[in-house]
Amino acid sequence: MVEFVRYQSAVPNRNGHFPGVFALANGLRHNGLLTPEDVRWHQEANRRTTAAYVDPTTVDPHCYDQTRNPGARAWFAADAVELLALTVPYLDLLDRYDVPWVQLTTRAPGRIVYRDGDQVVAVPHSYPDDWRFPAARCPSPSSAAVDDPRPRPQRSEARGAGGARSAGTSGTAHDARRLMQGDR
Repeated sequence: MVEFVRYQSAVPNRNGHFPGVFALANGLRHNGLLTPEDVRWHQEANRRTTAAYVDPTTVDPHCYDQTRNPGARAWFAADAVELLALTVPYLDLLDRYDVPWVQLTTRAPGRIVYRDGDQVVAVPHSYPDDWRFPAARCPSPSSAAVDDPRPRPQRSEARGAGGARSAGTSGTAHDARRLMQGDR
């Protein structure tokens, strides 16, 4: 069962991070790439979003601290239907400006450092302290290759920690609407 949804850049930024949907839209505006009409829409949409939903940093100023919580990122709760609906126009904006993005879904986004009824901020499972299996039970890649010389099949669907999966190399706002309507 999907519990969390994230929309993020399909490619990392210069710092190796994958900015989320709101950061991508803000980046378009900050870099002067939006039309005047889209600038007006974006400013109003950001005002509505800020008024309606908690900014996690106002509750925990350290939730995105890269020393305490390396790689922390926000995820929407899958049942936060109104918040997910609010993201669709942002995704439409990204589509109009050809900004590639992906939709990720998971049951376990990582070590949760902030939670409210609509969202979590979590440190991804990619850090060694979050690995749940004992090292002694994991076969080494070199011993597996010696034991079985056959070529390994390649999976076409990328999966991440906690069952996270990408909806493809880039999403569309239509894909986001389908998720909200339960067509998973």
